[in-house]
Amino acid sequence: MFVHNFKYSLKALFRNKTLIFWTLMFPIILGTFFKMAFSNVTSSEAFKAINFAVVEDDNFKNDEVFVTVIKELSDEDGDNRIFDTTYVENEDEAKELLVDGKIDGYLVMPDKKDDTPGVTFINNGINQTIIKNVVEEIALNEKIGNEIGETIVKDEMAKGNFNIDIDGIYEKVMEKMSDETNLLDKSANKLDYSMIEFYTLIAMTCIYGGMLSIASINNSLANISQKGKRVSVAPTRKLVTVLSSLLASYVIQLVGLALLFVYTIFALNIDYGDNIAKVILLGAVGSLAGLAMGLFVGTVFKAGENAKTGILIAITMFFCNFAGMFGITMKYITDTKMPWLTKINPVGLITDGLYALYYYNTTDRFSADIINLIILTLVLTAVSFFSIRRRRYDSI
Repeated sequence: MFVHNFKYSLKALFRNKTLIFWTLMFPIILGTFFKMAFSNVTSSEAFKAINFAVVEDDNFKNDEVFVTVIKELSDEDGDNRIFDTTYVENEDEAKELLVDGKIDGYLVMPDKKDDTPGVTFINNGINQTIIKNVVEEIALNEKIGNEIGETIVKDEMAKGNFNIDIDGIYEKVMEKMSDETNLLDKSANKLDYSMIEFYTLIAMTCIYGGMLSIASINNSLANISQKGKRVSVAPTRKLVTVLSSLLASYVIQLVGLALLFVYTIFALNIDYGDNIAKVILLGAVGSLAGLAMGLFVGTVFKAGENAKTGILIAITMFFCNFAGMFGITMKYITDTKMPWLTKINPVGLITDGLYALYYYNTTDRFSADIINLIILTLVLTAVSFFSIRRRRYDSI
């Protein structure tokens, strides 16, 4: 019965021209418009080093990790150059440079080692976002390096070795951090601002798959469709019907996502980086989150199919806005002012995962986005199935 209902649902969904347009054709059309709109803007726009200032006080000089990494990222002859760094003696000088528009932001190291480094801006934009992400990346990996060093010391002391080679441990930790924390060269050579638009396009496509799950769940609800009435009185378990319908929705969603990837890569020449397998994995997990969101809207909201579809589109556009589809500045504001929204925004998580894969050679941020998407999917699915099980009808 599961296979039979899966085949039936697959045929029914493919025959729904409206759904096929919004989930398969609309993303391709929108991607074409993005390419037409941004190709002239970014075709000749090479990345320029960001004007950046560092308050070179004792706190900064004593932090060898930040000194080394900032120097490496500011090297005019290096492949990893991101910053055109100015070193100043105090924060007043940095503020003056910032107010005069000579720099995009400046760094002040904290008095205490465990405190977060302070980064100050006046405006919001892509340069400020890059500065923020780089500083966070350095601080995170410095913390990891310190933990590694402490672990090595404790292991040596546990073995009874109290003549510890501190310099050797430091060199090992710095070598490990150097291997793992560098930004990809792409950041320094070419930064295509339009990529964030295509990232949100991929994310939007994943969430739009929720229309398919709305259509599927409506066919199982007696108060929505004639088929739902037949399903409710049929001897087949409702769980089998719902799961087979959702699987059919997921298959169609993956087909649409595959078409979008093929079209944007080969027709529009969009470069998603070297980790294409992880990009596909992120899209597959994001599609599950989209189906879960559609399932949630379809079960929790008591409305007709068109109204539920409208609700899903409105929610998706709301999330797309905060993920940066309508301007990179909004993504920066969300990350800094409303980080909690980023954690529950599936569009933002997918976009951020793609961003991390393209610009960083570590997978920590990508893995965190995947985990948050899975948690969000499980929560929405659990609430939806609880809502379905509680639903009873006085008459059909």
